[in-house]
Amino acid sequence: MEELKREVKRDAIKKDRRLLKSFRERYPKRPFCWIASARLEEQAEEMEAAWQLIQKGCEECPNSEDVWLEACRIAIAAARSSPNPNEAGKAVIAHGLKLIPNSVKLWLEAANLEHDNSNKSRGWNTFLIPFCCGRRWLSSPLRRNRMRRTMQMQGRKAKEAYDLGLTHCPNSIQLWLSLVNLEQNLNGLTSARAVLTLARNKNPHNPQLWLAATRTELRHGNNKEADILMAKALHECPNSGILWAAYIESMILLPPSQWMAKIMDALMKCDYDPHVIAAVAKLFWHHCKVERARTWLDRAVTIAPDIGDFWALYFQFELQHGTDENQKDVLRRCIASQPKHGEKWQPIFKALHNSHQPTEAILHQVVAVLAKEESSQQARQAPQTDRL
Repeated sequence: MEELKREVKRDAIKKDRRLLKSFRERYPKRPFCWIASARLEEQAEEMEAAWQLIQKGCEECPNSEDVWLEACRIAIAAARSSPNPNEAGKAVIAHGLKLIPNSVKLWLEAANLEHDNSNKSRGWNTFLIPFCCGRRWLSSPLRRNRMRRTMQMQGRKAKEAYDLGLTHCPNSIQLWLSLVNLEQNLNGLTSARAVLTLARNKNPHNPQLWLAATRTELRHGNNKEADILMAKALHECPNSGILWAAYIESMILLPPSQWMAKIMDALMKCDYDPHVIAAVAKLFWHHCKVERARTWLDRAVTIAPDIGDFWALYFQFELQHGTDENQKDVLRRCIASQPKHGEKWQPIFKALHNSHQPTEAILHQVVAVLAKEESSQQARQAPQTDRL
């Protein structure tokens, strides 16, 4: 039986090879043909063939970011047995950036590879120092300091990659936000603030940067600074749905009498933006107004069915307050909508290990992330009825 399954799989791969070969010959300038061909060989555990195909794809489609990113991934996968497989990926990205110097995706990948090395060193450092000290292997402070210096050096390399990328792409908000996260991890709040201020000066009226600034302050418990930043943000971006949504969520501990008027103001200024509608649903949910929360969540997914975060929030709500029928209905509608966007949804949806996962599996993963985030927020929150 097992031999029959393997034979069927081999036959299927042979058919797919012939089909993809005909596509490559007919459409050599289409990135998809080369990416699909390389992934087929990788699935067949023919890494050398996969690498040769994706290299040819880079030659045929030199301006395709997706082909270069796929080449980077395959290079790293093929070098797993080496001490530092990321070096192979960095070489590919460096070549791609020579041809596409203004590619935000490639600059992000270059920095992420450096950052990944830094994170691995940090994790290894966290494990190794106490483990080895218990066996008197790292009794010398010199050795511990050497490991920490290595981690810091890799973090600086990642920062250099981000800085170089922003030289070419100064208006890439994603690059700025990634640099903020790195600075916060390496040098703390003050450095992250400085980067955010520089980013806002170069990209005025950008709600994402203002939102990142307020969230940075909140993560460090600086509620007053966050309130001041939010007031400035709404003054500069008065019609931003994501800013008004964050403002509304900040009132979650206040009684309804203090936020009802502000909700109407936000809805009018943002023309009933779905992010604001979802934030209103969270308020009703928190104050145990179940039917009103369900109504507003339904409005959010009806207006913006492509945003997976709203479906995850709706499904999480029904898991807590709804019947099996309610849960199945939300799940069915979510699968039919096939959402692809959302702050939480998109990174999970685009993760390589989820490339063949159905919508239902992605939904459950995002719900788990939302639940974890909610728990951490509740742990940090204290009564703040004097705010706003």
